[in-house]
Amino acid sequence: MSPKRSSPKPARRAAAPVGRPSALLDTRIIYCGDCLDQLQKLPDGCVDLIYIDPPFNSNRNYEVFWGETREKRAFADRHASTQAYIEYMRPRCVELSRVLKKTGSFYYHCDWHASHYVKVMLDQILGESSFQNEIVWKRYGAHNDVGQGSRHYGRVHDVVLFYTRSDDYTWHQLYMPLDPDYIEETYRLKEPETGRRFTTTPMTGPGGEAKGNPVFEWKGHTRAWRYSKETMERLEQEGRLHYSKTGYVRQKKYIDESKGVPVQSIWSDIKSLSGAHTERLGYPTQKPLALLERIINSSSNPNDIILDAFCGCGTALVAAENLNRQWIGIDISPTACRVMAKRLRDVCKIREDEALWRTGKGFVVRDLPRSIEQLRAMPPFEFENWAVIALGGIPNKAQVGDMGIDGRIFPVAAAPKKRGAATGELDFMDHWYPIQVKQKDKAGRPDIDAFETAMERAERTKGFFVAFDFSSDALTEIDRFFRKTGKVIVALTVREILDEELAKKLA
Repeated sequence: MSPKRSSPKPARRAAAPVGRPSALLDTRIIYCGDCLDQLQKLPDGCVDLIYIDPPFNSNRNYEVFWGETREKRAFADRHASTQAYIEYMRPRCVELSRVLKKTGSFYYHCDWHASHYVKVMLDQILGESSFQNEIVWKRYGAHNDVGQGSRHYGRVHDVVLFYTRSDDYTWHQLYMPLDPDYIEETYRLKEPETGRRFTTTPMTGPGGEAKGNPVFEWKGHTRAWRYSKETMERLEQEGRLHYSKTGYVRQKKYIDESKGVPVQSIWSDIKSLSGAHTERLGYPTQKPLALLERIINSSSNPNDIILDAFCGCGTALVAAENLNRQWIGIDISPTACRVMAKRLRDVCKIREDEALWRTGKGFVVRDLPRSIEQLRAMPPFEFENWAVIALGGIPNKAQVGDMGIDGRIFPVAAAPKKRGAATGELDFMDHWYPIQVKQKDKAGRPDIDAFETAMERAERTKGFFVAFDFSSDALTEIDRFFRKTGKVIVALTVREILDEELAKKLA
């Protein structure tokens, strides 16, 4: 059975779908938690397209690490072996296979650590005949893992394994522009009257008469032809035949009618994100939107349901929203869920609102930590990120040398049209307020003293301090600091953040 060929690439940002696309499950929703738990709640065959990019160092308690150094240091601590990683992923991939529709596609993004082991696992789960492509995404032209004393080739690519649930899957052929050198070499001919450039292709039938091609005389030449005589006459009338000086006939192929070259299995035209990209958030494994848009355009239709069970910073969800698809996101990290929710609000301009979501217009986040007990149990770095993002701030990308500042709030009026350099998003803006977070029952006078020093060093007139509670000495010092310097420290308890009693304090 041949793959299902659908309409050409749909236009971006068509009218947004209204209402629920499926009676079986909710969409436009982010779940915080282990995807294994959430996937088990979904019915069979309910998702049109799955894309996952599970970090090799993930487990049930992984943290989001902002900054390459800590990401690499954490790698060895997370899985004792590739076998442990495969054992972790296998039950999740079984569930992903179960929820995929028969017409659906599955893309698994991985790198050199385990791609060959992942393919064996997916062959066992989905079937070897369901494998369609090993896509090679060339991320870099060169990479700094090769240097003096290195003993391997530069690792410049990731692998995306493309599977389908059956032979009857959704497919839209996408095309890339022709290479300029190929154009100059191939489309060398030009019509004097129109200026249109063209190349020519043979009119003789491949395999000759033995392959059933029609045989007749044309302009003094008897051949087995590619087309019938009626078609040849039509092409002649349309000016689409080209004759050599000897009278040999070939068909014109105009460059302005070329769709380009079909997208192949090596993707070298989509670059990894650098500091110059405005979409870059600093998330260590963030993928470019163009990569996800290609996958979604190729393997789904408008209003289809897209699932990313390891969302990270939500690139697949943003691409799905931009391309008029429904979507479901899952991630175990509360920080990641906060980041992707903020990104959907800021980039896609959709509201996180329960009432709007029920009409098919907004989105919601489910199962984020909502209790004091849950927040106390968070890893410290996750807790800091949770607090900063809950305030609408931006966490530091590195936790080394933060000089007593865990994050920054940029007032709306300070936000530039374009974002900053590789040193950090918005780092070049001088209008910001520092945030300090302490995961302790009561922040004391020494904590406030240290934050005052950080504010003075950064020349800030206002700052925010988050803790579960504050000692009387700490509150007294905050008051003394204001009376002496006129600088404001806003003391916020975790309970106030949970209860969303922030409006008057953030004003």
